[in-house]
Amino acid sequence: IRILCSIIRKALQKSKLDEALHAFILNCIRIVLWIMVTITVLNYIGVPVSAFLAALGAAGVAVALALKDSLSNFAGGILIILTKPFNKGDYIQDNETGGQVEKIDLLYTTLMTFDNKVITIPNGKLANSTIVNYSREQNRRVDCTFSVSYHDDLEKVKDVLHAVVESNPLIFTDPAPIIGVSGQRDWSIDLDLKVWCGTQDYWDVKYYLQEQVKYAFDEADITIPFPQMEVRLKK
Repeated sequence: IRILCSIIRKALQKSKLDEALHAFILNCIRIVLWIMVTITVLNYIGVPVSAFLAALGAAGVAVALALKDSLSNFAGGILIILTKPFNKGDYIQDNETGGQVEKIDLLYTTLMTFDNKVITIPNGKLANSTIVNYSREQNRRVDCTFSVSYHDDLEKVKDVLHAVVESNPLIFTDPAPIIGVSGQRDWSIDLDLKVWCGTQDYWDVKYYLQEQVKYAFDEADITIPFPQMEVRLKK
């Protein structure tokens, strides 16, 4: 058993399997081999093994029922390690939580939030959830919406937005930025600004656009409206 496990360990080290699976595979193989050796020895010395196998099967069913949640997390961990929907260092989000992946174990995945909170999520829950991976692709699109008044010249507003975009070297020229009217509300006209940048620059570009567009609108005398109510008194 030691020789066989040593050979398998060397083979696993040369394989592309995740390291988290190596210890699990070796332990499973070691347990199975010891069970085979035990049954073989008992059968060789004349001890009937049918009762032993029946007891072993019953014990396995009892353990499986008692640890069904842990087994679900374990199976989820195996699926995550094999399919790799995310890796260590990726920023992911499920239906409830989000954070940067710090560690992927067989039972739990550990996330770290931007405000330095540690979140431990059962792998069974992650394996059955919709996961958004914000770090998988090298490029991301930054979407912003800006509101102007009905009295402003839309072509002038678009020119100002183009100037702000061109002032930031982190924003890609290909794909080209998209600027267009997205809606007409009671008190404003909304324009969408969509630009592309590197994933690592997403928040820098997002905050830059939000800040610099405000300054540019003020300089160009473009009104940023807010909800207002007009009251008329009729005699």
